Parts: sequence; structure tokens; C-alpha cells
Amino acid sequence: MAQKVSEIMVDALVEAGAKRCYGVVGDTINHFTDAVRTSSLRWIHVRHEEAGALAAGGESYMTGELSVCAGTCGPGTLHFINGIFESHRNGAPVLLIASDVARTEVGLNFPQEVDQRRIYEQASVFCAAISHPSQARRITTLAAQAALAKKGVAVVIVNGDMFTESDEDEHAWSVHRSAPVLRPGDDELDRLAAKLNEAKSVTLYAGYGARNAHDELVALAVKLQAPVAHASRAKEFIEPDNPNNVGMTGILGNRAGLEAVEGADITLCLGTDLAWTQFWPSRKHVIQIDNDPTHLGRRAPVDMGLVGDVGPTIEALLPRLETKKSDKHLSKALKQWAEDRESYEQDKRDKPDDLIHPQRVTHLLDKLADEDALFTSDGGSPMVWLLRHLSANGKRRFLTSLLHGTMANAYPQAMGMAAAFPGRQVIAMCGDGGLAMLMGDLLTLKQEKLAVKLLVYNNGSLGFVEMEQRVEGLLDSFTELENPDFSKLAEVCGLEGWKVENDEELEPAMKSWLAADGPALLDVHVNRMELVMPPKIEPAQVASTAMFGIKAVLNGRTSEVIDLLRDNFRR
Repeated sequence: MAQKVSEIMVDALVEAGAKRCYGVVGDTINHFTDAVRTSSLRWIHVRHEEAGALAAGGESYMTGELSVCAGTCGPGTLHFINGIFESHRNGAPVLLIASDVARTEVGLNFPQEVDQRRIYEQASVFCAAISHPSQARRITTLAAQAALAKKGVAVVIVNGDMFTESDEDEHAWSVHRSAPVLRPGDDELDRLAAKLNEAKSVTLYAGYGARNAHDELVALAVKLQAPVAHASRAKEFIEPDNPNNVGMTGILGNRAGLEAVEGADITLCLGTDLAWTQFWPSRKHVIQIDNDPTHLGRRAPVDMGLVGDVGPTIEALLPRLETKKSDKHLSKALKQWAEDRESYEQDKRDKPDDLIHPQRVTHLLDKLADEDALFTSDGGSPMVWLLRHLSANGKRRFLTSLLHGTMANAYPQAMGMAAAFPGRQVIAMCGDGGLAMLMGDLLTLKQEKLAVKLLVYNNGSLGFVEMEQRVEGLLDSFTELENPDFSKLAEVCGLEGWKVENDEELEPAMKSWLAADGPALLDVHVNRMELVMPPKIEPAQVASTAMFGIKAVLNGRTSEVIDLLRDNFRR
């Protein structure tokens, strides 16, 4: 029996494993949403499509399964673009139904007409239009398969009137999932083993691409007496139960990770594509293993580049390696890692009594949150506090916008996570600027009964931008935020809300906030003069900050300079 294109597409999405579709209803997708209404696919009605795309991405990033967004023609679909870029870059399998005006109006500059293909081809692994009803299941299925196999966004473009067309749907197109094993050839592995056996010291530098190879990575590290440093996205996968862990590299990292990478005869990079070239080893032999050949040598020159998945490659490599006797390099790195962790502990203590420092807030959150909690954080300083001060235990999951670097990602991504994991604690670490940018979807939390816990680091500024300006020797400009009382705003939206302005209120408020049944918001007023200190402070950074001090004094802002020095450089 013939079915409408809308019904065929929804059925294909359900068959591909999709459980939720995020969007705003209207005109060109009305027949699609009607088909959703009579299916098992749950429609989550967001207030802004960008939040919907981020929510879908949060769900898919955590589950590895397909989620769906659907938007009306023109402005409705365009609102998705930033959230779609986020998923395209972090590898979340999301499928976007991008509707367009009726076919009779295409090419005539009809109101709201947009060339969807030209927009979304740059942010997708698959982008195709359904031009005939018989293509409905085929293209929808191929899009879902591409999103799942290539770990990215697939876009299906559909004219609004196409949804009403019918087809017999005679062919049983379906998604095929595969798990191929990819590793270098034997000759390459022999050469790699020879280099590692000859080297006096080796550091393993692991990225997100090593996320499924924890046990193999630890076995390799133990055999080579090698410290394991990791990129930021790999924290939750690499740190737990890893005796050779020495923390992160990069501007958000710590000294042990940085020096372990820099100080080794060979740094073996496993599934990492860290963008910041200055944090790759200099003047050292770098060997890189990645399952994408285009990543080899992209960030820094490499002595040897091999194509393979990290786990299978290590398994094939281990029998070829000699066990190293000396632990000098490892011991040095572990000693520095202990000192780094102590410095983080100092960041939680030794503070003036009249201030709440964000490190202290995060430390308490780490202590009180569930051991299997799911965390998101906004870009900027909340991302730093998550990466530096939350414990990775193998059960907790973390998601930050490290590759796209967008604002306002935290609680929208948490919406999708809460929808997918209703029995787990989902916590969004929000900046005040990030929360305000997509504030309307606080209403979605209430309407869709998504029990997200929002923690607002309220410092009255775009804090990370303010820090960047000061470190560059500039007077901070246009970063001031005139915020509402976020706790009262939450209550108006139907959430429970708490506000904390002094330290003795923090712990009882946080306990009550975490214990709330539904969505809840904790507004914590934190110290504004908090710098994010890199693993090493370069002379130029000190000079630039000093230049800010001179300019601030000349502009009558002496007290700010005193606060900056007291709260950061004194430590």
C-alpha cells in the first residue's frame, strides 16, 4: 500500500535507531511532524533550533546512535547551523531534515527560499535532496548510514510539498553497520618496534582516537615505562585506572603532560589531532598513528606516520617490543604530575574569605555529583574548570565544545543527554554569557521534563574573553554583563532555583540543587579576577599582563590590578 513520503522517512529513521527528533514545527514540515506524531519517534519541541541541534548532538555524542533534527524552510533550518557544525566537528551522528519551499517556487526567489545544499555541504558527511517519492526511504537510509559510519552529520533536503507525495515503497533499504579492523602492515610495525626498542625514553600522547583502547594503551605504557599524556577530549577515557597517567597537554593542560611530551626521545601520538602546533613536541622524533591518513603530519612534522586504529595497532605491536628496564623518565613525569595535582588542590584552598573561586565550586561539585554523572560545560572558563577539576573515574562522561569552540553549548547539549539517559544525573556547567545567549530553552527543560541541573558560574563578564584581552596587554572592553537574578529567572520558567553569594551558603545550596527532582539552576557568584594559568608562563605573557596593569592604573582601575595579582600571581 502506498505511503506518504513523510511516513516513509519517519519509518526509515526509526528503523535506523533514531528515538528523538528536535525542532520547531511549522509550514514545510507539518506533514513530517504529523508522521512523527503517529510513530515511536519522540518529538522534542525546542524554543530555538540552535538549541535543538546542540541537544541532538549531545544525545548522539553520548549514545553513539542516530538523533534527528527537523526544520522549516529558510530561517527555521538556518537556525540549526551552529549546532550542526558542532556535531560535524565532534563526530556525533546527527541527521537533519532540511525542508525547502514547494518545488513550484524553487529558483524564483520565493520568500524563505534557501539553497540548503550550498550551506550544509560544508558541515556534513552526506548531503542529498529527495527529488522523487521513490527515493524517500533510500536517501533517508543512506543518510543515516553515513552519519553512523562516518560519525558526523547527514542532511536530507526535502521540499515541503514532497512530504505529501506517495510511493509504494517496494524496496527494503536498510542501514548496515560494520566494524572493520584497521592496522599498519607487518613491515611498518617492525620498523616502529625497532625505533621504540632503541629509544631510551618514550612518552605516549593519546587523543580522542584512543578512546576505545584504554587497556591496550596502559599495557603499552607499562611495557615501555612510558608516561601517558592526553589531549583534552580524551580525559574521560585515558585517565581512569591508568598508573602512568600524567595529565593533559595544551593550554588547558598541566606541566607534567607538557614536559613528558617535550622531554622524550620519542613521542608516540595515538589518535590525537590536537590543533595547537605549539603543544606538539619540538626537535623530537614524533611518531603518529591515526585511522585517518590526512591527519598524519597535519599539526607537526612527524618522523613516521602510520594508519590504523589505536587498539588493534597496539595489540599487533606489543609482541614486537622489549620491556624497558629504566623508569627514570616515567618517575620524573609522575613526580611532576603529583606536584601539578597539589597545585590544583592549592587552587581550591588559600583563597581570600570574601570570594567564591570557581575552582572551589568545581571541587565541591566533583565531590557531591554522582559517580556516573554526565557533564557538559560552556566554552571558556567553565570548560577549564571541568577539565582540570572534575575526576574521571570511567563512569562519568564529559562533553565540551573543544573543536568548534562555540558559546552556549552546555545546557542545550545536556537537554539531549537527559532525554537519552533519564535515570542519570546530567549537569551543565554554564557561563553567565553562555546561558543568556540561549536562555529561551529553559522553558524546554520544563515543558519536556528534562531534569538537567544547571550550574551558573556568574562572574558578570565574558570571563575568558576578558582574560584573553588582559593577557594580550589590552584593557578589557565590552565584556561586562548586566545579569538578572538567574535563580529567580529559573523559577519564573518553572525550574527550581538557588543563588549563592558567599562561601558558607555554597555546600547546602549545592546539595539541595542536586537533590531536586526536576530541572534546577544554581547561580553562584564567583570571583571575576580569575586567570586560567597555562602549564608554563612565558615571558611575553607576563609582559603583556604587566602592560594591562599599566594601562589599567592610568585609566583609574588600580583596584582591579591589585585583585588580579592577589588572586592569581601571588599563588
